[in-house]
Amino acid sequence: MCTTCGCGHDHAHGHSHEGGHAHEHGHEHGHGHGHGHGHGEDDAGRVVLLERAILDKNDRVAERNRGFFRGRGVAAFNLVSSPGAGKTAVLERTIRELDGQIPIAVIEGDQATENDAARIRAAGARAVQVNTGTGCHLDAEMVWSELDGLDLAPGSLLMIENVGNLVCPALFDLGERAKVLVGSVTEGDDKPIKYPHMFRASRLMLLNKVDLLPHVDFDVARFVEHARSVNPEIEVLEISARDGTGFDAWLRWLRDESADRFETNPSYGG
Repeated sequence: MCTTCGCGHDHAHGHSHEGGHAHEHGHEHGHGHGHGHGHGEDDAGRVVLLERAILDKNDRVAERNRGFFRGRGVAAFNLVSSPGAGKTAVLERTIRELDGQIPIAVIEGDQATENDAARIRAAGARAVQVNTGTGCHLDAEMVWSELDGLDLAPGSLLMIENVGNLVCPALFDLGERAKVLVGSVTEGDDKPIKYPHMFRASRLMLLNKVDLLPHVDFDVARFVEHARSVNPEIEVLEISARDGTGFDAWLRWLRDESADRFETNPSYGG
């Protein structure tokens, strides 16, 4: 987990709501980096125990989030990807295409800036920004801390745009209904086998930027084959946030999930 990606111990993460100011506050994250100088079995065991404790604590908060969503009939989705795959662009077009048919709110996760939250608000949805500082992912407590401010309407969609990272977000349940992985044809088609945990944890994969296929060296069939080799159940939709290709299928999936909510699939998708 964060022992391999360099995530810091004390993440200063802030949040800013619509029209508000960003507030920075410490987030004691204590990932198992094992900063002791020894490399023996005792050190390794302490790291494993610390990581397990962190994930157990996160899972307890995630269950609280899930109960909150279930009680309000909110369908929450965790959008994950590597940096630059186009999560924010997908959300912008999704908001505009839905055009108020389903209430939608967004939690934006980035290490710094409020750029993406501003884009989401301009597209027409409520948004809060969570800045994680050196942190490489959102966790359940960060999501919980923003829920009161969002004042989610019954029956709404909550889209949680995670920090761009294909490693740590795979391990952290946020209380979401499902992880939605946004891939891109500008990435390597071997990504699923290089980062199998994220593809295994995701229920739906949106392969974005398919409008660029004539200009890039990317084998869609190989990419999908690799994805299903690590997760045979993963659904795949080919889309373009730029020209709208595949968005009818994506919006249909969201509407179906929104109508269904937690009634038929209450378990964590990861």
